[in-house]
Parts: sequence; C-alpha cells; structure tokens
Amino acid sequence: MFDGIDDRADIEAESLLLVVLGLVLVWIALEIVSELLGLLGWLLGPFRPLLGLIIVAVIVLWLLDRI
Repeated sequence: MFDGIDDRADIEAESLLLVVLGLVLVWIALEIVSELLGLLGWLLGPFRPLLGLIIVAVIVLWLLDRI
C-alpha cells in the first residue's frame, strides 16, 4: 500500500502563487464591499430600521400574492 514515495507536496510554485493571488483578490474585493456597505449604512443612519420593516413588508406581501 505504501511504496515510500510521498507526493503530497507535489505542487508547482506557479500553481501555489496563483492560489495565493486568487485569495488576495478575494480578500481585497471583500474589503471594498465592506467599505461600501459601511458607507451605505452611515448614509441611511436612522432610516435603517424603517428600511428593514419595508423589506419585511414587501416579502410578506409577495408571499401572500398581493404584489
């Protein structure tokens, strides 16, 4: 079963760099989205609870086939 050859770490450096690059791009994209949502939340300020109630009302109306 075990023939003495360990190929678990058989990955090329270029492939590893592509994986790291992809992870860094996802991280940067998440940071940008987080900042945009934070800015939107700051702009809405006291209207956030009202916006939540409007969203809930629209969903309930849609479920009851009123929309």
